[in-house]
Amino acid sequence: MAKTTRRVGVVLFQLGGPDTLAAIEPFLYNLFCDPDIIDFPFARIGRKPLAKLISTTRARKVQHHYATIGGGSPIRRFTERQARALEAELAHQGLDARCLVAMRYWHPFTSEAIAELKAEQCGEVILLPLYPQYSSTTTGSSLNEWQRLFRGGVPVHNVGPFYRHPMYLDAVIEKIEEALARFPLPGRAEIVFSAHSVPMSVIAKGDPYQQQIEETVRLLMERGGWPNRHRLCYQSKVGASKWLQPSLHRTLHDLAVGKTREVCIVPVAFVSDHVETLGEIDHEAREQARRLGITQFEMSAGLNDSPKFISALGQLVLEALGETAQSRFPVHETGKQIAAALVAAD
Repeated sequence: MAKTTRRVGVVLFQLGGPDTLAAIEPFLYNLFCDPDIIDFPFARIGRKPLAKLISTTRARKVQHHYATIGGGSPIRRFTERQARALEAELAHQGLDARCLVAMRYWHPFTSEAIAELKAEQCGEVILLPLYPQYSSTTTGSSLNEWQRLFRGGVPVHNVGPFYRHPMYLDAVIEKIEEALARFPLPGRAEIVFSAHSVPMSVIAKGDPYQQQIEETVRLLMERGGWPNRHRLCYQSKVGASKWLQPSLHRTLHDLAVGKTREVCIVPVAFVSDHVETLGEIDHEAREQARRLGITQFEMSAGLNDSPKFISALGQLVLEALGETAQSRFPVHETGKQIAAALVAAD
């Protein structure tokens, strides 16, 4: 049972996504205005004009992705379902919790979550970034925004990267098993783990994302015990700079050249379905695979509000509360200090 009698606020962080086609450009503008995403000399002067240019150009390129999945991202809907399911799970564990969603670049913004948190009069707060692996561009950015906006004298606890957590791994394995079961001979399909790419310049600064993604793949293959061949690739590159490779498109080409005809794609850095899975993988990559002669292409479904995943989140929250009021990451620390502590503690 939980160790607190006070109401606990659990803040689920996600990047967010445009809920309509008209929201694509302002969503992208918010993203590229983020100093954790775009940083360069004299950025305070040039960041907003550059963000406007990139978002205008990029919006035209990605609009078809959103059009193919219904005209907007479902990530808010899935994240709010996760929040409601987690609240019920914590109530079952005897915890009076209010689970709130804080999106980084679209509604509900972090400021909206903070306002709701204050209205709920929570005596403790759990910060739960829904990014299994740490990156300064995801967890770091969300925590920095929280720190810029939150003013409160309540204990704050943090859930760190959870890609090693057995319950999380089991939730992913369940989805992989479901996808493999759709093949006539499940052991013959090649498993392709696909993660969101990040610029190499981010990795060069010490960001642990690539290492944690690679470890996630290793842990999943060991725990899953599959005999299948597997490989790792990256997707969703933006711009001309160098990003983590190989790309999903290049990987599918290489598989086809090698006469692989059955492919199972596993979105390994995402915890819910959104444009990167439903649009880029299940629509665009599927069509590419068909043109290349791959005869069966399957994608493992997002974790979304699967019972195993919700149980994992509940356990993560309870473990964070077990830190007691003297949290490893005090309220007065800056977002970057918190982010550094999360990585060090992993």
